[in-house]
Formats: sequence, C-alpha cells, structure tokens
Amino acid sequence: MRRLLLWGAGLAVGVVVLVVLTSHTYRIPSAAMEPTLRCAKPGPGCTGSSDDRIIVPRFLFKSVRRGDLIAFKTPPLARVRCGVGGIYVKRVVGLPGDRIGERSGAIVLNGRRLREPYVARARRDNQTYATHRVPAEGYFVLGDNRAQSCDSRIFGPVPKKNVIGRVVVTYWPPSRIAFR
Repeated sequence: MRRLLLWGAGLAVGVVVLVVLTSHTYRIPSAAMEPTLRCAKPGPGCTGSSDDRIIVPRFLFKSVRRGDLIAFKTPPLARVRCGVGGIYVKRVVGLPGDRIGERSGAIVLNGRRLREPYVARARRDNQTYATHRVPAEGYFVLGDNRAQSCDSRIFGPVPKKNVIGRVVVTYWPPSRIAFR
C-alpha cells in the first residue's frame, strides 16, 4: 500500500512538473474576452477584482476547433491597427475554408447565422462587414466582448503557425478556477 501511495505521489509530481515545463501562463489585461475571461477594475470594461490568469500548454492540444479559446502571436497588422501586439487570447470562430462575415453584430458563418451563447447581447456591436474566406492556413478569431475587442475583423486571420495553444484552465483568482 505504501509503495502504491509513493508511486501515485511521484506520478502526480511528474504530471505537475510536465505541465509547468510545457505551458505558458498569461494574465488577461483587457476587457476583450469579458465575461468569459475577466480583467480587473477599474480598467475600461473590466468586471473582475483581479485579472484572470490562464494556462496554455505549448505542445498539447495543437488541433483547434471552432469555439476554442486560443493564445496566439499577433499578426503584424495587429500592432498597427490595435496599437499593441504580442500575445492575444481570443475565441476561434472561423476555421480554414470557412466563409465568414458580420451583419449588424451577428456573425454569419458559411451563409448561416452563428449561434454564440458565450456573447452577451450587451457585449455585441453593430458592425457589418463583407464575407471573407478564411485561408487554408489560418483562423478567424473574435473576442467575446465584441464592442471592446481588436480581433480578426480588424487585423485579419491568424496564421496557424502563430497559434501557441488552447487555453485549458483559468487558475486565478481561486473563485474563477475553470477548465476550458
């Protein structure tokens, strides 16, 4: 029994070390993903008491599905049009080959309105833009707080090579711990 407990403890420590060594951690500094991921008040549009902190494994979960939250290196146009580049966290809405546009704040995907329960009505905008095809090596990403998000509508699709990984967990603050 003792040997089994030691083995289990060793395995648990090994898993924690593996996750730490193969993951990035990020802090959510803006309201672009509110309320899914929160930033701290008094920041504009922020509702949290502290910034959410997330874990993004580097090597696991490289496949991306619609609806996933991903961390990625911004395309160069993001720095120009959004005023800041670096690492962003957004939701994948369009996959390679999809046709995507927006009509009065509603996302139209492959000719049909996309159902987005994660976007509150108050956080939508009224934008309209023409339908575009997502390139074979790219993703179309949007913030859940559309009115305050600089995303693919502004800087274009995110190249697959820029994807760091999927958000797997919010680990801080403790009241917001959630697996994604």
